[in-house]
Amino acid sequence: MDINNYINSGILELYVAGALSDEENKEVYAMMQKHPEVLNEVLQIEAAILKLTEATAPKNAVLDFSPIAEKISKSNTESKVINMKAERLRTSWLSVTGWAAAVILGVGLFWSIQENSELQSKISLSETDKDFLEQQIEIADSDLKEAKSLISILRDRNMLAIPLGGQAVYPEAYAKVYWDKESNSMYLDAQGLPEPPEGKVYQVWSLTLNPLTPTSLGTLDDFVTDNNKIFTIENANASEAFGITLEPAGGSDSPTLEQLYALGTVASVS
Repeated sequence: MDINNYINSGILELYVAGALSDEENKEVYAMMQKHPEVLNEVLQIEAAILKLTEATAPKNAVLDFSPIAEKISKSNTESKVINMKAERLRTSWLSVTGWAAAVILGVGLFWSIQENSELQSKISLSETDKDFLEQQIEIADSDLKEAKSLISILRDRNMLAIPLGGQAVYPEAYAKVYWDKESNSMYLDAQGLPEPPEGKVYQVWSLTLNPLTPTSLGTLDDFVTDNNKIFTIENANASEAFGITLEPAGGSDSPTLEQLYALGTVASVS
């Protein structure tokens, strides 16, 4: 079995949410014991949920971004992602099921809080199992108010999931934007970006296509120190695409196209 395909299938997110059958839970549990990368992915999913509301909301500045037009026009109208590897296109559970899967994850987190006392009574397994259960207890013991706020966000059917594909400077890069147009809230998962070199910082751009214009959504100043690489950004723009470039510390007035790391278009919603 290809472990990367298994991880990208979406079954781990449903496992965390408690939405699988008994047989499916046993299968996932067995995979966690056999493959450390599967266990690590489950732990990251749980930690990422609580981190969705952390970060800063930088100011916007409208700039000229005409050179990117050619890249946007060459994007695949079916995938809405430019130069994205096939493996990245298989992140189907959020891009296909959208808000419904987010609801399941939110409910799973709320359930884990209610079951905290039961979890504490069951820590008597092997060292690997013990570490996994301790992680669940840490999540369950988190502030209930923050959990409820997160659940409310994930339940919103207007939350769009926009994958950003790696570009020529670093084809292996990837990121994902979760955007609620009604509340102007945007959550950027930048885990697929490499650590920037000293003196450099990632800058996020909102793009409109007609006319082609960028709006700076700010820099990811805490990228290196943020373990989960999830950032909250205010975005009141009529965005039709998003891009991430590597810029000098403090950001740039216009994007450096030679340092374009990730780019993706927003699918039309009826």
